[in-house]
Amino acid sequence: MPLHLIKLAVGCESVKELKGWVAERMATARKKGLPLRHIHVTRMTPKRDEELLAGGSLYWVIKGEIAAREKLIAIEPFRDKDGIGRCRLVMQPKVIAVSPRPMRPFQGWRYLTEDGAPADLGKSAAVVASMPEPMRRELRDLGLL
Repeated sequence: MPLHLIKLAVGCESVKELKGWVAERMATARKKGLPLRHIHVTRMTPKRDEELLAGGSLYWVIKGEIAAREKLIAIEPFRDKDGIGRCRLVMQPKVIAVSPRPMRPFQGWRYLTEDGAPADLGKSAAVVASMPEPMRRELRDLGLL
């Protein structure tokens, strides 16, 4: 059973905006001739990397709810120019909307078990993603989404 990570998408307002960020980074990578992979740098390196890379994803918390995920494909520890240990979380550049679920703020990242991870929205993702954010949140709070 794969293990996942969960992280706050600080400054991101919606799944649509997250998809835009990823698309922008891929366009920049394409122009520079770099591999098309989405990278997020963190301070701490996950110790359970084998479990994470066995099908795990990085779930994004956007505006107080788990809203999307990207499949993890590599975890690359490194030292920055100041000698501080960091970690690149390398993901497939495909944002997948998930069934929204409230999540309190936290620092850094957390592990998320398979049974605790929300399901992908699937075919309804386009409809839900096109809804205005306040409407989608209200429908979720009413248990209709």
